[in-house]
This record gives sequence, structure tokens and C-alpha cells, in this order.
Amino acid sequence: MRLHRAAALIAACVATCTGAAAQEFQLEDVPAAASVPIAQIKPRTVIFADQRNDKLADSSTGLIPFDDWARSRPVQRRFLSLFPSFVEPTLNQQTKLKLSVYQAEARFRLPRPAAALDLSRYANVAFLEQIDPAVKHRPITAGDVVPNKDAGAAHNRVPNRRWCEDAKAICVQSRYMFEGKIPAGIQLANKLREESKKPIPDFIEFQSEMMLVMQPHLAELPSLTGLDSTVTGGLEQNIFWVNQVIQFGKLLAVLQQHPTEREAAIATVYILIAVRNDVLNKQKEYSNTPMLRNLVPAQLLMGNSSFNSGDSLSAGLPKYARSRIKAIADMMERE
Repeated sequence: MRLHRAAALIAACVATCTGAAAQEFQLEDVPAAASVPIAQIKPRTVIFADQRNDKLADSSTGLIPFDDWARSRPVQRRFLSLFPSFVEPTLNQQTKLKLSVYQAEARFRLPRPAAALDLSRYANVAFLEQIDPAVKHRPITAGDVVPNKDAGAAHNRVPNRRWCEDAKAICVQSRYMFEGKIPAGIQLANKLREESKKPIPDFIEFQSEMMLVMQPHLAELPSLTGLDSTVTGGLEQNIFWVNQVIQFGKLLAVLQQHPTEREAAIATVYILIAVRNDVLNKQKEYSNTPMLRNLVPAQLLMGNSSFNSGDSLSAGLPKYARSRIKAIADMMERE
């Protein structure tokens, strides 16, 4: 009798575990998210694309020069830059800070009408904690925002207002401690650096503003997604200050009614990270030092170093983007 009961319990556990696994979203890599017909998007499947094989991407880094991206893709620049008029900043009134971008886009189907899904549920710190538990957050106000008060970061100021002064905005300061072998590698790099240079931090700290996209901008989003259906919601996070490597970042989630199914919605999510080229140019410096070859910035950023690990930023941008978007899809599916 006990054996039969144990067998029944094991069978129940297996069935439950199998069912739970089946509920998780799976990622499917495609050349471009918009290239997949909506009717072909399977349930609990994220259609994912990034630009690493794009014709504009630098073959040595997998990133696209910001100027090339902005010039050739004006619609993406309008919606995915830190703000539409953002340009590469000029430092000390003479040196232009060159940037490169990593862009990922994803699309998935949700089994409810778009009007039944409320993106305001995700405009909070709890949402950020769930999509990447490795990052720790604390609320900040407009008075804490670095670009609002620091002339050296003025190029990241949003026009016509200050970051975080909108009462509807959620603003946070976030910190991510590098994982795996990266902290030890940074410690070694700091020992080999000249004493006059500032040490490399073993963490990334950033400030961001998160809020819902409001009209009239909400109605303009189909020009970005390429999907001709009603937009019922948009949520964006703008990362406007980072302590190293990254100049700015953007997360934009767009919710639209499925064009042919009344009881379904389509979500499109974009992640864009703009990286400083002066950091990428350290590639030669590190690659010529055997002990630091695994810390070549471009390789670390793109997940091509043996030091990459985990699912967060230490994994590199491609895996980080996949993990974050999958977490968003899982949360929306459970709503």
C-alpha cells in the first residue's frame, strides 16, 4: 500500500512539474521580430531578435555605431533613444563622445484582450525586482538625479523638464554587483592600473525613470511596432545615468490588440543599451595583457568571454536581454 501511495505521489509530482514547465515561455530567435506573421506566433513563445548580425553592426563588437543607427533608423531613434533629440554628447566643448548601441526586440502573444491587461500594474519597483532579482533598487526624487544637478551629465537631461519631476513617474537608483569571475578580474585589473587612474568599480550603478506612455505618444507607437492595431498601453524605463560603460538605456513595452483575434493581445518589447566607445577601445589594452584577455570589454558585453556567467548583466547583453524579456512575458501571462 505504501509503495502504491508513493508511486501515486511521484506521478502527481511529475505531472505537476511537467505542467508548470509547459507554462514557461520559450524563446525563438528570428532575424527580426516584425518579420514573423502574427498568426505564426505560438502560445507561450517569445519571438526574439537582436542586431548582432545586422549589416550595420561592427564585426569586432557586434554593436552598431550610434550615428549609423540614428541615421538609418529614424523611427527607432525617435522612440528608443533616451529622448528623440538625443545626439552623441560633446565633452569639454571639443571631444565628441562616440557611442555604439545594442538593440533587442521581442514579440509574444497573450491569451486575453489587450484592454483587459493593465500595464500600470508594472510601473513600480516590485516589477523591476521580479524581472531581475540580482539588481537592488531604492526610490529617488528629482533632487537626487545626477543629470538634473551635475553639469558633467547635462547631455543626458531630458528637454523641457527634469527627470523624475512628473508625479506619475517611478524613479529609482539601482545597483548590480558583478557575479562569477568578473570581480576577481576587476581586482587584478585595478592592481595593474596606474595609481593616478580611478579604480574600476566591481558594480554597475544606475538611475532610471519608469512611467506609462501617455497620449498622444501612445497612438504613435504602431509606427515603431509595424503592427496596425489599437495600442492599449505602453510602459517605458529610461536609464539616464550609469556609473560606467553605459551611456543610457531604454526598455519599452507596447501592448496592442491582436489584429484578428478578439480574445488575444500582442506585446512587443524593446531593449536598447548605448555603450561608450572609449570603453570598447580598451580592447587593445586588455587583449595585449594575457591575464586580462577575459576582461576585453566588447567580449564581456556581448557574452563572448569565459568570465560571463549567470542571467543578469554578468552574462552579457544578449543573454541579459533574453532573460529580462522572458521574465516580462511570464509575468504578463500570469496576470
